[in-house]
Amino acid sequence: MRSIILWVIVSYLIGSFPTGYIVTKLFHKDSSGKRDWLDIRTIGSGAIGATNVGRAMGAAWSWFTAAVDMLKGAFALLLAAHIVPNEEKEIIMAVSAFSVVVGHNYPVWLKFKGGKGVATTYGTLFFIWPYQSFAAVLFSGGLWYILRWMTRIVSLSSMLSLFSISVCFAMLGAPVTFTVLAFLLALLCVWRHRTNIVRIINGTENKWKGY
Repeated sequence: MRSIILWVIVSYLIGSFPTGYIVTKLFHKDSSGKRDWLDIRTIGSGAIGATNVGRAMGAAWSWFTAAVDMLKGAFALLLAAHIVPNEEKEIIMAVSAFSVVVGHNYPVWLKFKGGKGVATTYGTLFFIWPYQSFAAVLFSGGLWYILRWMTRIVSLSSMLSLFSISVCFAMLGAPVTFTVLAFLLALLCVWRHRTNIVRIINGTENKWKGY
């Protein structure tokens, strides 16, 4: 139990690194080209993730933010995989993966107001079950791109693509722990997008137009 609590704390702290918040604070410039210390939480959706960073700073910074958010998820997962004994590895890796996404979504440094966890979920699940998880996450990423192109709704594309990972895991015969983990992370993503869901139902959700 002590080991689980330790990995919950460690992974949460790794996940709580607020990439999007730091990027906009340090590098956003106003119309005159002067750094203005923008707080990403004051614009768009108020989230600190890649999509909102893209609204403020364009595609390059959006992709950079997404990459760092994926890497912090991967780092927490790989750290656990290399340190934890084999007999505890499956459950600790699952706990670590879930905790790092929670850390991203609810960072203590920002009064628990973070991102929506999509990129960090991709980063953790990519390494959870090599090599089958590589294929599942890459398929999901391709599905996300297709859905975004078809619907122009990033939130819907993100939610559906994450659910597809749990389906792929089940079809490929992943350990039940990892399949349940993928499903729970997809549900967490839905919870974080609950206001988007209301707007989708009402037909008022913002459409992706590129940056």
